[in-house]
Amino acid sequence: MSSINQRLDLRQAQNLVMTPQLQQAIKLLQLNNAELAEYIEAEIAQNPLLEKQPNESESDAPEHKTAEDRDNVQDDFDSAVTGNENTTPQQSGDFDAGTAQIGAGGTRNFDEFDESSDATLTKPETLRDHLIEQLNMTFDDAKDRLIGAMLIDMVDEAGYVREGTGDLAAKLGAEEARIAELLDTLKKFSPSGVFARDLKECLSIQLEDQGKLDKPMTILLDNLHLLASHDTDALAKKCDVNTTYLADMIADIKALNPKPAANFDHLVVQTAIPDVLMKRLPKNLGGGWRVELNTDTLPRVLVNNEYYTEVSSIAKDKKDREYITTQLNNANWLVKSLDQRAQTILKVASEIVEQQDAFFTFGIEFLRPLTLKDIAEAISMHESTVSRVTTNKYIGTPRGIFELKYFFSTALVSSDGTAHSAESIKARIKAFVDAEKPDDILSDDAIVEMLQKDGIDIARRTIAKYREMLNIPSSVQRRRQKR
Repeated sequence: MSSINQRLDLRQAQNLVMTPQLQQAIKLLQLNNAELAEYIEAEIAQNPLLEKQPNESESDAPEHKTAEDRDNVQDDFDSAVTGNENTTPQQSGDFDAGTAQIGAGGTRNFDEFDESSDATLTKPETLRDHLIEQLNMTFDDAKDRLIGAMLIDMVDEAGYVREGTGDLAAKLGAEEARIAELLDTLKKFSPSGVFARDLKECLSIQLEDQGKLDKPMTILLDNLHLLASHDTDALAKKCDVNTTYLADMIADIKALNPKPAANFDHLVVQTAIPDVLMKRLPKNLGGGWRVELNTDTLPRVLVNNEYYTEVSSIAKDKKDREYITTQLNNANWLVKSLDQRAQTILKVASEIVEQQDAFFTFGIEFLRPLTLKDIAEAISMHESTVSRVTTNKYIGTPRGIFELKYFFSTALVSSDGTAHSAESIKARIKAFVDAEKPDDILSDDAIVEMLQKDGIDIARRTIAKYREMLNIPSSVQRRRQKR
């Protein structure tokens, strides 16, 4: 007879609970200063204990409450309580009652969780936004992305970069051949015609994209002055076509967009506002770089403890006391989270500056290979935290304004730790599509699943962007074509 053994196994597991406060902390870390200002305005509007920190000129004059102001405290408090059905603020569950410590001596900080947040702020897409997104998905090399970002900031309100490659190379501190090669790639970005040097090149790029840039059309573009003067006879003779064919060519020209940037809500390419600033220290102070937060755009808030004392003393019942206590806890947490955010951003930015000192001193060719992991290990911080800090945050440098993530090499990492560049992912997508059968056309979701089987985690939206950059039609269009 077999024996039956009974055994009791005890296992201890430790899980991090994502409280609303921690979710708020993640959200704050992801916002840049401009977005943070909007977020704080909303918090001040709903929490009577929060107020903006006055600037120096305002703080010189102490505030004195009048008797009327003090009489209004009761009215304000009653209004705040009756305006909220629940005892917690209405902010999509971002806060709850209770206190928490963060920073020095705290029990939680930004490095203790790896969950992502989907919180984003909806805003109109500028031409710069549109081009930057394509830049990030096209270039793997950090130097190329930095030069590309500089060139994007040189695009004028029409969508042109009017300087020659020699002047651009001298201005950016890069080789002319590299500038020319990068511009050739950038000119393939949408909207078609962007990065052209002049009207002729802008139109030729669009015609080439449409498959209409033949020899007669090239000659026409070389003689736009004849088109402007309506000298169609001379133009037809130069193009060696009859007037009927010339009319069709002119119609094609008129259908083009001479100002590619005009299709965007913001015509002018907007330069990003830096969240962090760096300055060269004088030699008598030891040289090197000084890295600091951009206080001009960094919103500051204070907890009005005096107001809390006043309203808590007149709280009528338990519900009133719970409400004001909740608001105090939420206000304190927000202020602490903002301080932790500031210190985290400054710590990451300072390490990037130290690691890339040669670039800032000598130029783009001295940019060193750098990964998120390098920075994370150097400052004992979680890699996901470094990623959040460097996304959508900009640093103002003597060489221009850059998004912090531009200083890193980019790659998609599979589950086994293998790095896959954007170019290698695009090559796989093309191979998948080339091999598909007419009765089994691959959707973007299907391609995502195929890559995930290889351990590559990638979003469907990224697949769609890569497919468009490869000029691969959608699955619906391919299905029609292959019938």
